[in-house]
Amino acid sequence: MAEAYGWSGKTLRTQRIMHSASGTTFLVPLDHSLADGPVSAAADFAGLVTAMAANDVDGIIVHKGRVRFLPTELLGRLALVVHLSGSTRHAPDADAKTLVGAVTEAVALGADGVSLHINLGSSNEAQQLADFGLVADRCARWGVPLLAMVYPRGPRIADPADPALLAHAANVAADLGADIVKLPFTGSSVTMREVVEASPIPVVTAGGGVIDDTGTFLNLIDSVMASGVRGVAVGRNIFRAPDPGKLARSVAQRVHAGLGSRKPLTPLDLALAGATVA
Repeated sequence: MAEAYGWSGKTLRTQRIMHSASGTTFLVPLDHSLADGPVSAAADFAGLVTAMAANDVDGIIVHKGRVRFLPTELLGRLALVVHLSGSTRHAPDADAKTLVGAVTEAVALGADGVSLHINLGSSNEAQQLADFGLVADRCARWGVPLLAMVYPRGPRIADPADPALLAHAANVAADLGADIVKLPFTGSSVTMREVVEASPIPVVTAGGGVIDDTGTFLNLIDSVMASGVRGVAVGRNIFRAPDPGKLARSVAQRVHAGLGSRKPLTPLDLALAGATVA
């Protein structure tokens, strides 16, 4: 019935995730606390999220239990993406991600989207792909955008930044029903553009390892955006920065570059953008 009126739940929620003027997105994953430990002191978490909302971040990614610690008044300014899979670094195989949440839980929490992590080449890749298919089906039923974090990572992967492998990862995400795919950066805007052009769905890149020098990090963001990706998802480099809000604003300016000279996108523009190559 929704489609008869020219809109759907996925379209409406995607408008919350993608910046309405630039059509790009800057997400800050804060889900690392499950895998690696706290991203901040408990008392500082609300302040960190507040800084993200105040500095043009488009959305945050957290696990379901973390939502209750978010300042609810800020969720009108930040898209909420609930992460549904995980593992800890203490596991026998930290690359073996397992489902720890459901789409229905995310909907009940008011999420704008959900995300899922898949490691191609992991020892339990088959189970991760099965979980992916299940989540994609639930997302289609509930009208929830799915961000798939698909990384070539495992004992048979020689080069996780290989453009051919990343293009394969992007197509795995598209074939199984994701709406956006998050990939590592190849290290070159030229080769990353090849990955973007091979992807049927929008690509956002991961922030990668921590870079202490701010200038070097921002140059990396410039290179990433020059490749034609639709945005970035940067966690550690933001929440471990001396001033997370200030650095977030600098990244946002680069991700949303030129938005002042562009007319706001209509719902139809956004729907079409979500169905085309980034």
